Amino acid sequence: MPRQRLFSLSFAAITATSFCFILRALVVDQWGSAFALSETQKGELLGAGLWPFAITIVLFSLVIDRVGFKATFWFAALCHAGGLLVLLTATGYGRLYLGTFVMALGNGAVEAAANPLIATLFHEDKPRWLNRLHAAWPGGMIAGGVLAMALGDATAWQVKVALMALPVLAYAAMLPSARFPLSERVASGVSYREMLAEAGWGSALVIATLIMLEIGRLLALSPLAVLAAVAVLTGAFAAFARSAGRPLYIVLVLLMIPLAITELSTDSWISSLMEPQMHALGLQAGWVLVYASLVVFGIRLIAGSVIARLTPLGTLAAASAVTAVGLLLLAGANGPALLLAATVYGIGKSFFWGTSLAISSEQFPRGGAVTMNIVAGAGMLAAGIIGSALLGTVQDIGTARAIEAHDLAQGTALSHRYLTTRAGALTGSYRALDPTAAAAAPPPDAELLASIGGAAKKDALRTVAVLPAFMLASYLGLILLFRRRGGYRPVVLPANAPEAG
Repeated sequence: MPRQRLFSLSFAAITATSFCFILRALVVDQWGSAFALSETQKGELLGAGLWPFAITIVLFSLVIDRVGFKATFWFAALCHAGGLLVLLTATGYGRLYLGTFVMALGNGAVEAAANPLIATLFHEDKPRWLNRLHAAWPGGMIAGGVLAMALGDATAWQVKVALMALPVLAYAAMLPSARFPLSERVASGVSYREMLAEAGWGSALVIATLIMLEIGRLLALSPLAVLAAVAVLTGAFAAFARSAGRPLYIVLVLLMIPLAITELSTDSWISSLMEPQMHALGLQAGWVLVYASLVVFGIRLIAGSVIARLTPLGTLAAASAVTAVGLLLLAGANGPALLLAATVYGIGKSFFWGTSLAISSEQFPRGGAVTMNIVAGAGMLAAGIIGSALLGTVQDIGTARAIEAHDLAQGTALSHRYLTTRAGALTGSYRALDPTAAAAAPPPDAELLASIGGAAKKDALRTVAVLPAFMLASYLGLILLFRRRGGYRPVVLPANAPEAG
């Protein structure tokens, strides 16, 4: 099969993952109202759409050269269909979490296959084609967002969730006739153990720690049990890899944590975060995310030219600076200024994902699917486990503190009426707004609570802006490191995989 047709299949599959992503983001407030969920619980549901991705992306990376690209894509389609069925029959938080979890497993399988496939097919220019591939992510967000918002706020959430079936059917229909090539790593004769050694147990430690943090929360495991599980998982990988991994690679894995929180966690929350501003304009909040996605879509299609001028690391440094400015602008923007802020934010984040994957593949091609997909897996884990819940918790805590401060200043008792105690996975117990009590608040209290909540949402965006600032400093350090080595150059394997026939 010509490589452009395989690119189209991969593009369609990633479109399906983001189509599902934005629909969850747009219905999460409806879930909150229907099932009396806190902001943190909504954040955990959004996180469940991200972190399980890492389970399948890592596991399939270890076996994809044996099971093949086609079987991996079929597994993804089955997960998407099964998870959708669970969501449509959900009656509370538990089933919402389960359905979202299963669909995220499918998302991970899609990326586990698509990333190494495109790196193999277009080995001569990985940054350009991986960025084009990941233009599918904002493309799906645009399509899903427009369809969902065209239905309006009054449409039942089940109808909007059912739209997820459309892109899944589209890529599944392309699979029966598809023929796939050998991966770049296999065609070059790099052994399985050499592949694992590139990533090493250092990266496995990062992945195992993040996964067990969430599993420990879900199963109420003791800290000792979580530590023991991390040790076993890391030790098993170390027994095969016999290497701690390349130091530069471990740095790239760690940098994906703030990168993914900046991009994906903010995308998960941005409709809710911008709701007060957009409603003041008479528009649905999701239009901010759709517009930013349109910017990202266009830029990723032409990103190769920018990367060729700035180098991959230079591009990531510049993108980090622009994204930090964009988030600060979003936090303070009102009215038409929201359009400018969303544009700046969209331009900055456009280069993150595909360029990071390209660097890992260009610098560590012997690692094959493992080095590419552990980087992606670490990002999704961080966004799902840390980022989404963190943004919800920042809002909860900010709202509670503002209510307590109002009580102190005005002599009221709002905190007694409207606050409850929540238990966060990463923050411990804290006070948060009780959604049931807030929904029954009389108009004066309801207006005050809405104002306080809007301020807390802005504070959450300001908090996230710290992360791209840290990334900027880190990428500048890596640029200096490569300059000492003579400049950034891709590592080329002695042979490359043939094109699919």
